[in-house]
Amino acid sequence: MGKFFGNLHLVLVTGLVAAVLVMWHFAAASDGALPIDANSVLRWLHVFFGILWIGLLYYLNFVQVPTMPKIPAELKGGVTGFIAPSVLFFFRWGAAFTVLTGLCIAIVDGYAHRAMTFTGATQSENLIGLGMWLALIMAFNVWFIIWPAQKKILGIVEATAEEKAAVGPRALYASRTNVLLSLPMLYCMVSANLGVGG
Repeated sequence: MGKFFGNLHLVLVTGLVAAVLVMWHFAAASDGALPIDANSVLRWLHVFFGILWIGLLYYLNFVQVPTMPKIPAELKGGVTGFIAPSVLFFFRWGAAFTVLTGLCIAIVDGYAHRAMTFTGATQSENLIGLGMWLALIMAFNVWFIIWPAQKKILGIVEATAEEKAAVGPRALYASRTNVLLSLPMLYCMVSANLGVGG
């Protein structure tokens, strides 16, 4: 048991196999109400990557950032040298794949243009369009403000002490903006999905 649960990759592969078995079982049901199609797979991936992204956003803002000043100086290197780079890897790729799978869902379902231009036939399409725009702004913050700043702060790229000091507040403001935007974005996505899609 310890070998299995000690291996994250094995746990993830087993979870993936379990998810595929669940999809296959319910798709084979006699009423055929839950087919396995591009939409259902994309939605599943979208939710997975969204949980990864927003979960790490909340971890960073609710746990890591507020706790860093309380950590003794001799222990901070463990966070900045090992934990933070790993968190930021999954954080930025979670953001990228959440946005990518969300856009793919909108394209496959045929409402991408209407949602993004707020010309939807229903309020649900316009609501999901707002959620999509909020997510795009948040992903932009991750890739073009937070990640470049964190590379300097964590020493992944060369930066002077002055440069690190200058980018720190910028990264914090972008991250807190994402926390702020995540709340209406999540409302848009959850509520709109009650009335949008195939």
